[in-house]
Amino acid sequence: MAKTFASVGDLAEKTISFTELGPGLHAFTAEGDPNTGVIVGDDAVMIVDAQATPVMAQKVIERVRSVTDKPIKYVVLSHYHAVRVLGASAYGASEIIASEKCRAMIHERGQEDWESEYGRFPRLFEAADSIPGLTWPTMTFERRMTVYLGSRRVDLMHLGRAHTAGDIVAWVPDAGVMFSGDIVEYRSACYCGDAHFGDWPATLDAIAALRPKALSPGRGDALIGEAKVAEAIALTRDFLTSTYAPVAAVAARGGSLKEAWEACRAACDPKFADYAIYEHCLPFNVARAYDEALGIDTPRIWTAARDREMWAALQG
Repeated sequence: MAKTFASVGDLAEKTISFTELGPGLHAFTAEGDPNTGVIVGDDAVMIVDAQATPVMAQKVIERVRSVTDKPIKYVVLSHYHAVRVLGASAYGASEIIASEKCRAMIHERGQEDWESEYGRFPRLFEAADSIPGLTWPTMTFERRMTVYLGSRRVDLMHLGRAHTAGDIVAWVPDAGVMFSGDIVEYRSACYCGDAHFGDWPATLDAIAALRPKALSPGRGDALIGEAKVAEAIALTRDFLTSTYAPVAAVAARGGSLKEAWEACRAACDPKFADYAIYEHCLPFNVARAYDEALGIDTPRIWTAARDREMWAALQG
């Protein structure tokens, strides 16, 4: 069992990779830290997920400028979490795009999430004082939106609830490349504190049906080739099932959250203990799975105070 809360003890810098997924398509990854996607069109660049602070976003911009001098016109937010959105101001984009549900979640719980995430994982908030405030989308859509970067088409799609209620993906059909946000992870734990376990597998099915040739997950290595993409989807599905099933069984018999935690560890530790941020995610995942199993459809808002109370209870 982890001795420190969430990832407050994770201070090690990660090695950054900038991987080409297809012509003009790149994944900025860093050994299990949040990924950012880069889509270069004829006349502009689109960023998918912004990093947690403007200073951290500059690391992405440096890589973008190593491959193109085209203006960054769009920033797409795959969902509302602070580590994905609070660096958006650095790009100087004309438009910040998200789902309508994502914008509603920023309004409902964005400030609480910012404070919660900063308390859990301070290393990801380098130069936190550079954040100007909550990031607000300038354009939103309900199910689908198409953006043209010259002749390059990018389909932004809400395929269903998963990691959050407002997740979207960016699909580049000319290259068969997907930017999935945290709906798909690769050998990194899924954070499920805002999840919809019952809906997530069908959302994975919708991604698989497009048969991506390459995919940038929310965390983990860039995935090139249909076999690698299929592996990541299968691993994500297994992680979700392995987390939810033992917790739901405990909830169904009236067991406690602590008992659910122990049952989840027994099922998941042997398979996933070496995944990035596994210990960080586990208590939040158990708490949300327990709530969903009890019929609570809308995830409860995480606050810095609730985080610590839950952690203390699970540590006994």
